[in-house]
Amino acid sequence: MPPPAATLGESPCWDARSGRLLWVDIPAGRVHYLVPDTDRYGWYDIGRPVSAIVPRAVGGFGLAVREGFAVLEPDGTVRIVAHVEADRPGNRMNDGACDRAGRFFAGTKAEDDTPGAGALYRLDPPDTAHPSQLPRLVRVFAEVTNSNGIAWSPDERSVYYVDTGTGRIDVCAYDPADATVSDRRPFTEIPPEAGLPDGLTVDADGGVWVALWEGGALRRYTPDGRLDRTLPVPVRRVTNCAFGGPDLDVLYVTTAATDDREPLGGRLFAFRPGIRGLAAHPYRG
Repeated sequence: MPPPAATLGESPCWDARSGRLLWVDIPAGRVHYLVPDTDRYGWYDIGRPVSAIVPRAVGGFGLAVREGFAVLEPDGTVRIVAHVEADRPGNRMNDGACDRAGRFFAGTKAEDDTPGAGALYRLDPPDTAHPSQLPRLVRVFAEVTNSNGIAWSPDERSVYYVDTGTGRIDVCAYDPADATVSDRRPFTEIPPEAGLPDGLTVDADGGVWVALWEGGALRRYTPDGRLDRTLPVPVRRVTNCAFGGPDLDVLYVTTAATDDREPLGGRLFAFRPGIRGLAAHPYRG
């Protein structure tokens, strides 16, 4: 039996330790997991909206939940580690990912899509020399409408970022030593008729794959911003994508439910595009 459809599927993530593909259903507050090529499927009930999941170096997972950043402990308990925007109850967290050093980036959006109401944040792991210290929360970008996909180039000298409200993918210079983000500029514009940019991932060759909300497809762009290919998906609301499988050669795609005309809405899809991806980096907090 396939996993049930999600209302708003997001944040596919390959966990190499367990050989599982994980993804979230944001409003249901669930983290789903699947062992590919088997019938092993299950979920974790997070008890609140959950928008992103990443591996965690010490076990369990890092999460972005409505209130901010959290961890899902190996025993299944959920613990908030950093509250975000407590003064903006109309906002919630959205998509996120970690860099190689284990810093967790995730942003926010207004539930009513108010322009400029959100931001992008970075959660630094505690100092290993002082493990009792709390993680440090840094605001990276302000005045964001819908903070969405974020991913790094293979050499981690560039970071790609989507604020869906801009209709484009941006690229920034990135210093992996101290997480400095600079020189933000457009990487590529998404034509309105093609859909809205949502989640994204980067493959081992540096290609940038973006999910197109209301576009029914993924697009791959070369590192110089040229459209390389379009991969149709049989649902209009495509939300995110990530490489997984033991060889990182399967491209998993999450979608959102639409209406009775699209019975596959909210399902998880898998493709083999002939390109390998990059491993998901764990949160080190």
